[in-house]
Amino acid sequence: MTPFLFTVVVFVVSLGAGLLGSLLGLGGGLILVPVLTLLLGVDIRYAVGASLVSVIATSSGAAAAYVRERLTNLRVAMFLELATTAGALTGASLAGFLHGRWLYVVFGTVMACSALVMLRKLSGGACVPGAPVPDALADRLGLHGSYWDEEAGREVPYRVTRPLTGLGLMYGAGTVSGLLGIGSGALKVPAMDLAMGLPLKVSTATSNFMMGVTAAASAGIYFARGDIDPFIAGPVCAGVVLGAFIGSQYLTRVKSSWLRGLFVAVLLGVAFQMLRKGVGP
Repeated sequence: MTPFLFTVVVFVVSLGAGLLGSLLGLGGGLILVPVLTLLLGVDIRYAVGASLVSVIATSSGAAAAYVRERLTNLRVAMFLELATTAGALTGASLAGFLHGRWLYVVFGTVMACSALVMLRKLSGGACVPGAPVPDALADRLGLHGSYWDEEAGREVPYRVTRPLTGLGLMYGAGTVSGLLGIGSGALKVPAMDLAMGLPLKVSTATSNFMMGVTAAASAGIYFARGDIDPFIAGPVCAGVVLGAFIGSQYLTRVKSSWLRGLFVAVLLGVAFQMLRKGVGP
């Protein structure tokens, strides 16, 4: 494959990853890294480094819109970024010591867990958090907030609870993000939604705001280690950003249960391939 053809193929693949990621509410990295490694033979560390660059770009664009709409809880985001940034640095450092096989195994496991979470949403089995528990630390930090709900036509107040539990969960999510080059929204959103009592819309917007900061923290280590190749990262970033923009602006009607169900099957299949490559001969 010539360099020009490789660049075109990577751009097209990244375009599809960004498009699917926006339609399904996932980061493009969860789709992009397996395609680059399994189909194009890119080393997994270069694929993860390129994915981190795309996460920074896509998060920056989406985060600005959510902040304007006052869906993002900036206080919660700044508080939890203490843990996600530390976790991202931990994950990025671990990626330099772990054998490539282990990265395939961890990535395959995370993909399988993400597929199960999506399957649970598809079947309507999402947990409903109970009444918020008063929390002195959340009160002192002023983490509570409100947002305008278009469907209800009113301002919806909410109270944040168990911030320390959320801090611990975010460290784990940041570690996974730095290790695998994904936004790890599938881990952050449930943590804020179920553990801390934030509404789902606020959790999603706040998670998107945090992704760019988390990815930027780990990308520095990948860059210093030489694991970010501009020849790969350039078309990846351009394709994912364009795909995410198209998906969010023009293809919102495509969102449907059958698309999510189909993607769950694909995700499980790719997870199996990643695990097999990690533990196989």
